[in-house]
Amino acid sequence: MYVVSETDARTTRTAAAAMFGLAAPSQGSTELCTWRVEMAADNATPVHEIDREQIWMPLSGAFEVTIGDEAETVKAGQAVIVPGGATRRLKALEDTQALVAMVAGGQAITPDGTKVTPPWAA
Repeated sequence: MYVVSETDARTTRTAAAAMFGLAAPSQGSTELCTWRVEMAADNATPVHEIDREQIWMPLSGAFEVTIGDEAETVKAGQAVIVPGGATRRLKALEDTQALVAMVAGGQAITPDGTKVTPPWAA
């Protein structure tokens, strides 16, 4: 058993959000990654893909989740399943916190084709 706490060393802050790494291979997990996201109102992720399915679960606030040409609002008490390989963008409609889960080993793919392992999921 491993108990993992949020730490500054496992926190990544970008212009869009803060990601607080929890379970990941570097933290003892062999199959899953989880992290907490904080995003201020009107902030949005860049358009990108993740090669693995993700589950986003807002704890407070709400996101507009756009996959391809389809947009849905997802709020606290709901979950959105984002398919692997789907082009996506998430925008906070208000100050929002969420938990995210994904199979270990996922990579982000930028519009120019660059593949990056998110540090909070490594």
